[in-house]
Amino acid sequence: MVLMADNTEKIAKDKVFEEEFLPQIDALYNFAYHLTYSEEDANDLVQEAYMKAYRFINNYEVGTNAKAWLFRILKNAFINDYRKKNKQPTKVDYEEIVNFHNEEDTNFSSYDDLRTEMFDKMMGDEVTTAINSLPVDFRTVILLCDIEGFTYEEISKIINVPIGTVRSRLHRSRNMLKEKLREYAAEYGYSDKRSKE
Repeated sequence: MVLMADNTEKIAKDKVFEEEFLPQIDALYNFAYHLTYSEEDANDLVQEAYMKAYRFINNYEVGTNAKAWLFRILKNAFINDYRKKNKQPTKVDYEEIVNFHNEEDTNFSSYDDLRTEMFDKMMGDEVTTAINSLPVDFRTVILLCDIEGFTYEEISKIINVPIGTVRSRLHRSRNMLKEKLREYAAEYGYSDKRSKE
């Protein structure tokens, strides 16, 4: 009898996981990538978030905002990982250094990322760069609000700060972006009409 109840509970968990959590994977990956700037780290972070979500699925209220719940788990995992890495000494890959020095052409000093090469000339890359240059607290609020479309209340719950702090950070981060992108906008003929009034 206990085995049957356990099996029914597992089936219910799996159904919630597949129907409510898995459809959020792309949004979670995008958020993780903007936090880490690394595909590998973003994938690890998303995997960790999903593992924790499944483990604590009983704490999730079915039918509520799965996306916000998952984003909060991911954000907390990122913070924990960030703290852990800051406490560790810098690691050096000895083999990578030996291979670099053994290469015939030592004039090669940087790695060309195909994505960078492909998107270098596209408009909008400056916006991504500007967002990525913001301090993590401000970048997080911009990504959650302007990219992912969360409400102030949802963001407040995800990052665990009062709504007033969310509004303040959002205002400050948008102003920082405005300053960073002013010259770029002028190159494309845009101007801030409010500053002329």
